Amino acid sequence: MGVFNPITTTFVIYIAIMVLIGFMAYRSTNNLSDYILGGRSLGSVVTALSAGASDMSGWLLMGLPGAIYMSGLSEVWIAIGLTVGAYFNWLFVAGRLRVQTEHNGDALTLPDYFTSRFEDKSGLLRIISAVVILVFFTIYCASGIVAGARLFESTFGMSYETALWAGAAATIAYTFVGGFLAVSWTDTVQASLMIFALILTPVIVLISTGGLDTTLLAIEAQNAANFDMFKGATFIGIISLMGWGLGYFGQPHILARFMAADSVRSIANARRISMTWMILCLAGTCGVGFFGIAYFSANPDLAGPITENPERVFIELAKILFNPWVAGVLLSAILAAVMSTLSCQLLVCSSALTEDFYKAFLRKGASQRELVWVGRLMVLAVALIAIAMAANPENRVLGLVSYAWAGFGAAFGPVVLLSVLWKGMTRNGALAGIVVGAVTVILWKSLETGLYEIIPGFALATLAIVVVSLMGRPSAGMVSRFETADAAYHADK
Repeated sequence: MGVFNPITTTFVIYIAIMVLIGFMAYRSTNNLSDYILGGRSLGSVVTALSAGASDMSGWLLMGLPGAIYMSGLSEVWIAIGLTVGAYFNWLFVAGRLRVQTEHNGDALTLPDYFTSRFEDKSGLLRIISAVVILVFFTIYCASGIVAGARLFESTFGMSYETALWAGAAATIAYTFVGGFLAVSWTDTVQASLMIFALILTPVIVLISTGGLDTTLLAIEAQNAANFDMFKGATFIGIISLMGWGLGYFGQPHILARFMAADSVRSIANARRISMTWMILCLAGTCGVGFFGIAYFSANPDLAGPITENPERVFIELAKILFNPWVAGVLLSAILAAVMSTLSCQLLVCSSALTEDFYKAFLRKGASQRELVWVGRLMVLAVALIAIAMAANPENRVLGLVSYAWAGFGAAFGPVVLLSVLWKGMTRNGALAGIVVGAVTVILWKSLETGLYEIIPGFALATLAIVVVSLMGRPSAGMVSRFETADAAYHADK
């Protein structure tokens, strides 16, 4: 491939724009609150789109279309589960968490919020929750770096080692420089690019296969079972796929978007924007995989790369059906999905190390400027560890994404949900929930029962929180702060 071919040029321009946004955000970053939460200044559009983009990683344009291309509509249950989970997260958690974090010591991170909300003087809640974040997110970051490397490797014919650094460098650059504002602003651009790609591509595939009726007949001719949502499905299998939706309540990189909204009033509008974006993207990604069945059965001579790796279905359709310049923009959407999630994860790890270890235990009197620079150095440190973990492509790090999602969902989900809904929750209840949730996920994973580990983890963590909280009693201060915040939430809604 020539150095200045259209796809390469488009990628370079796109990455340059992302880094430029990082430098623009740098000028608005004056203290640690700006670096970690953007000074709680996000409007509804940025809140909505950055929450969506940070959630939808490379699996949206690679993993899910590939699964539907291989198995048909029986794979859509995960999309349904995610949509339901995301909606309830916006409805029950978003606005309440925004207000509760402000009324509990103006908390910047989840460990910070748990410590203030439950008056934990021992620091145990902060340490355990920060450790959970660092362990699961470093694995998560590594998976994002592998996805980026695979994209660069297949698009530009690079060696895996070169692709690893090329894919990670731009994301590290704008997260390092601009912090949360850079991540949120770039997420908004990336979310727009993703929805453009996922609406346009299935429409062009439909046109090229002769319209909807012809396409559906071709899919049926290839295998009528492609239309069966219950094909090969068991009750446990469907519940496991739907169970992905439970993970939303505990994902720190998504919850950070709620904490950073400029007001509770922005949340309702953000929910409508975010859910519309999410439903359109998931419908588009299912369309790419499903209509791709018809396209490649009509053009078997082009199906080689897809037969080798079904996750390339979006990449190949973009290259075949579009002008190279448009294909470059569409393929940048995959990079956008990877970069948007990876940047959020790097920042959450950085904030856990800076706010919850360095500031809390090592340098309580550190200046804002010092904390911002420590935050930047932590982004670099976590990124280098993640790159080292991703260096061997045989590590199968991508397989750990569902494990990390379950870990966060079970360890933090019930604690976050009950902390904003129930004033009777205690510090020991929160500790029990985090520990029981995390341990259940780890143990259940090793049992290989077929049931996704987030479901028993979430259920047992919720039970532990309720039982242990009822054995004690929250302090008058905890109840008073909860009631004040809850009243402010209902007044502002």
